[in-house]
Amino acid sequence: MNLLKSTGTIAGLTLVSRIFGFVRDIMLARILGAGAAADAWQLAFQLPNIFRRLFAEGAFSAAFVPLFNRKIEADDDRTAAQTFVIEVLSVFVPLLLLFSAIMMLVMPGIIWLIDDFGRGGRTSDFSISLARITFPYLGLISVTTLFAAILNSLSRFAAAAAAPIMLNICMITALLAAYIFNDGSDPRQTAYFLALAVATAGLVQMLWLYYWARKTGFRFPLKMPRFNADVKELGILILPAVFGAGIYQISRFIDLFFLGRLPEGSFVYLAMADRLNQLPLGIIGIALGTAILPALSRFIAKNDQGGAQRLQSNAIELGMLLTIPAAIALFFAAGPLVTSFYVGGNFTPADGQTTSAVVAALVVGLPAYVLVKVLIPGFFARKDTKTPVYTAAISLLVNIALNLLLIPVYGIQGLAFAGAIAAWCNCAMLYTMLHRRGHFHLEWTLLLRIGRITLSAAGMAAVLIYAAPIGEGLYDGTMAQRIGSITALVSVGGLVYAALAWLTGAIDRDKITMLTKKKAAEEAASEGS
Repeated sequence: MNLLKSTGTIAGLTLVSRIFGFVRDIMLARILGAGAAADAWQLAFQLPNIFRRLFAEGAFSAAFVPLFNRKIEADDDRTAAQTFVIEVLSVFVPLLLLFSAIMMLVMPGIIWLIDDFGRGGRTSDFSISLARITFPYLGLISVTTLFAAILNSLSRFAAAAAAPIMLNICMITALLAAYIFNDGSDPRQTAYFLALAVATAGLVQMLWLYYWARKTGFRFPLKMPRFNADVKELGILILPAVFGAGIYQISRFIDLFFLGRLPEGSFVYLAMADRLNQLPLGIIGIALGTAILPALSRFIAKNDQGGAQRLQSNAIELGMLLTIPAAIALFFAAGPLVTSFYVGGNFTPADGQTTSAVVAALVVGLPAYVLVKVLIPGFFARKDTKTPVYTAAISLLVNIALNLLLIPVYGIQGLAFAGAIAAWCNCAMLYTMLHRRGHFHLEWTLLLRIGRITLSAAGMAAVLIYAAPIGEGLYDGTMAQRIGSITALVSVGGLVYAALAWLTGAIDRDKITMLTKKKAAEEAASEGS
């Protein structure tokens, strides 16, 4: 597998999706602002998405991919793999329908629980109806995830990476339609348009990946569900993987309960801040985690421990090369970025200041989130889903304890910082367990490289501290002024980091050259780093 090419494919299409997502969120901020309707919409949108990332993209993919790869390796004509897919889908679809139906029935209770037991002012027929309209998205996108897992296992990453773009296009279309119908003056109607767009997007994404999965030769007829040995094995792997792979999403779900006890607009502030945090996390962390799991599974199946070690080392080096400067840049340039992107219309400068503080707290944990995405496949590729459960449980307890301590003092910024610290705890424990078992260890060359990356990013931070105030007055100016000022700031920071990384040797020129070759991961494994 060409790690750099595969990661680049996923990252490039994810970048396109994130750009569309920025356009979507800019429109959301301007039209909905940070009022009651915006809070209700964010809650309705986050509920199915948290379950999606937790069960579908996190646990299901992590458990399904190694088993599917095992079937592929065992049977050249893919008969065993085809049978496995049909059996899983025949059980998966009814369970999704049942779960979605139950959740929609109990939705009033869920909203009431999140809304500080009905005391937060968010429990209303409006909020409940929005959540019920969006929740079918979970079932549709979960089936989509099965198709994506098949494509990713066959190293066909493009179609699955492109699917989220469709969600953003549907939501942008809904916002434009709402603006045409009510000129943005009726936020409740706009929220209903958005909820319908989310459900529609789930169907569009499912049909898109169904088409591409069929192009690989697989067929997906449904039959009577049967819990045979393969399906039971998948279930055994999924249940603990829900906890182990989904620490970030579980933390987000817990955050909803704390957000429901904070002032109006808190859901919006965290969602807007997380959009900036998710840009590098989605492009780098998720892309690396998705790209290395199939290859790591194959190395382990061949008992090639050296190949597995080098693959994860390369992934960490590439991840930190991009993530550390992204985190530092977002920390020091949060104010200009938030002002340029969001402030205007119904999103006030005060809303922007709060969102900037949340961004700065969130990105403290950004490198940890990316490292977790790279380390967890080391367990799942070995069909070990128990260890991440234990580390995730401890991290969740840390997160909850810190929320209880920090939120009364720092409000929503304390909530964001608590999640960041918990992510670092999870990362440290995952690495310790891999190291003790002899599965992976950080070599001195890699640690030295990370040190050089950090030094280069620190130099960039010094420049940003000096350069950011120069654009004051332009970040919230005309569209041209906003684009020009923020482009100049980002360009200066990026150029300074690139130059320092090159000069200090933070960029391994030989490895970058090697990773661009055909079957780079296998070459890296056999030739050494």
